[in-house]
Amino acid sequence: MPAGLVGRGLSGTVAPVTVHLIGAGPGDPDLLTVRAAELLRTADVVVSDRPSSDPVVALAPERAERVLVGKVPADGDVPARRALPQDDVCRLLVELGGTGREIVRLKSGDPFVAARGGEEALALQAAGVPFTVVPGISAGFAAPAFAGIPVHVRQLSRVVTVLAGNSDPEYPGEIDFDALARLDGTIVVLTGRSRIRRIAGSLIAAGMAEDTPVAAISAAGRAGAQATIRGTLAALPPRLPAPVTFVIGAVAALDLAWFVGGTASTVSPDDALTPVPPAGTTPSADHPTPTAEGARRAHP
Repeated sequence: MPAGLVGRGLSGTVAPVTVHLIGAGPGDPDLLTVRAAELLRTADVVVSDRPSSDPVVALAPERAERVLVGKVPADGDVPARRALPQDDVCRLLVELGGTGREIVRLKSGDPFVAARGGEEALALQAAGVPFTVVPGISAGFAAPAFAGIPVHVRQLSRVVTVLAGNSDPEYPGEIDFDALARLDGTIVVLTGRSRIRRIAGSLIAAGMAEDTPVAAISAAGRAGAQATIRGTLAALPPRLPAPVTFVIGAVAALDLAWFVGGTASTVSPDDALTPVPPAGTTPSADHPTPTAEGARRAHP
């Protein structure tokens, strides 16, 4: 068996491995699992999605090849670059998996939570390429924790729903907002920065109260950059720099304020965003379309 095709599994037994799908957590190298850090330090190739993962990628040896497949913003004379299409990323991993080297595929948060790691694992399995999965801390739980929001408090929330908020034609169907609103628990929205107004409008149309607390958390866990703004479904926090995680529900009003590297505030009436009702809905007396005045009343 060629060098690089043998790795140690969790039980200590020798197993053929070429690709490791690793969860990078919220981006702080200190929050990686021991297993993830070990694999990064012995990697021959690291495939990552965005420059924000650089502190984690830096754990890899200098000799390791670094492949950035995500969107790259413009920087001085260097033009912006679009992300590699997902099908191309899968083909790249299959190709790299056949080279006999140790490949680390670094995914933000957890590989299988709103990170497309499942698609990549399916492609590797179909191609007969051995792989392992190293779970990470999903932003769905890490971001609220850093913002001082416990997603589970027995007296406030028994159910936590993690929602991929972006629009994608490959999703199997539309979200059942009526069912989601009836759960009466905590909703965590990932990848929903551009659609949170529509999500909020759909939840209100489904019967969720307009004064339901909402927290928007930007750059969770990054000292000096993390920002948390709290509002309501009727008076949403303004658009914050990506990545942004939203928490909807009673727990979003809590603030344990333990992380000293971030800022926390309440949305101002002038900055509040109003929700967008779903197409074809007619405002009723019970659930009128939120207005700027309504947002001001929510935050006097």
